Amino acid sequence: MSPAMTPALTVRGATRRFGARLAVDGVNLDLHAGRITALLGPSGCGKSTLLRMIAGLEPMDEGTIHAEGWLLSDPARSTPPEARGVGLVFQDYALFPHLSVADNVAFGLKRLPRAERRNTALEWLDTVHLADRADAWPHMLSGGEQQRVALVRALARRPHTVLLDEPFSGLDRHLKSEVRQTLMDALRAADAAVLMVTHDAEEALLMADDLVLMDKGRILQTGAPEETYLQPVSLAAARLLGEAELLAAEVRVGVATTAFGALPAPDAPDGPAWVMIRPGDAFIATEGAAATVVAVAFGGPFIEVKVHAAGQTLRLRTTGSVALSIGEAIRVTLNADRVRLYPRA
Repeated sequence: MSPAMTPALTVRGATRRFGARLAVDGVNLDLHAGRITALLGPSGCGKSTLLRMIAGLEPMDEGTIHAEGWLLSDPARSTPPEARGVGLVFQDYALFPHLSVADNVAFGLKRLPRAERRNTALEWLDTVHLADRADAWPHMLSGGEQQRVALVRALARRPHTVLLDEPFSGLDRHLKSEVRQTLMDALRAADAAVLMVTHDAEEALLMADDLVLMDKGRILQTGAPEETYLQPVSLAAARLLGEAELLAAEVRVGVATTAFGALPAPDAPDGPAWVMIRPGDAFIATEGAAATVVAVAFGGPFIEVKVHAAGQTLRLRTTGSVALSIGEAIRVTLNADRVRLYPRA
């Protein structure tokens, strides 16, 4: 591996137990400088516990964590959080209410002279367009502004790794999109390794260079967002990344037959299988499998249609303006390039 690809932080075999429950189960993870890694999983899957282990706020029962060649944690020892070179942005931002915005950012810069601390804080605030709020109190800021302050407070110490715990959970949808790009620009300018914990698939796909899927304490899949979305290794992985429809199929000599048509399955063994397809990858067409409309719902930029054929139902989405009515006969095709097959026990 070239020096440029050497991880800034490595986790090997990380395990954490709470009584008989394995919260984190033998996790391996690499974080690289200048790259944003999104750790995506449902609530309770162990992702926040793993983040706290990396930060030094949670002990390890097994495994090791190294950063830039130095051991940070193993079951016998743990470097204190403040000595790890890791910046942590909490879910609730955790700004100090008795300090001004500038003093919050300067809090970790006590080794610098006072004037230099102030100037450094102002420079960081300028990167997120908040230099004019330097003397405000945290309670005077909006949620999005507080989040940006929390981020530059973490970045001001020039950490090798930045940990973000559900960074957009407290923001409404409008603020999320408004703040996201500003945060990404600041993170990339800092050139730190970034780990963002989230349960929001859209957020993870939009922000990540590297995507890690986690469930029940284990890593299911790691890869580029597009690769992970299009080629999930399991049904559990597919469902973490968005709505997934399942169709029963029978595979024979390289063809998977479903109630909504046949699909090529050149590498699949003969026998029962599941076909996974997302609602946006099934289409109403002039040719295809015969189906009956059983429900129609308006979704703003799309119409969601539930159809029935040969004992199975399927949801699809259309942006067409053609009005559909319940009981109407239509034809449906599936995007063969976007479906995935999985064995069916």
